[in-house]
Amino acid sequence: MTNTMTAPRTHAPLRRVLLLDAVASGALGVAAAAGAGVLDELLGLSSGLLVGVGVFLVVYAAGLVGLARRTTIPRGATTVVVLGNATWVLASLALTIGAREHLTVLGVVVVLAQAAAVAVFAELQHTHR
Repeated sequence: MTNTMTAPRTHAPLRRVLLLDAVASGALGVAAAAGAGVLDELLGLSSGLLVGVGVFLVVYAAGLVGLARRTTIPRGATTVVVLGNATWVLASLALTIGAREHLTVLGVVVVLAQAAAVAVFAELQHTHR
């Protein structure tokens, strides 16, 4: 009989979710930072906000890759990622409410779509941690 308390757990599903989150976050970050001058008018968000968010997301993506590449992924680190993603979702919802007069329809769609994707990542990361 195998003792499940001491059996090593596999991190493969969590690694895949972390890496997928990293790819999505990194791509969105590069797009936001590099395209801020165009996206500001299309979305109704300031170029300064887009650049700041873009840089943050690129750094965040690098951190996720580093975490996913660890031999053992610490449960506490994954919990921080899940809580961070949940906070991001709430902040995105607050942005759509607080900046509704400035956001374009496309801006609302983009902010809510990425928030939904982040919520899915948070759920998957929570499930596999």
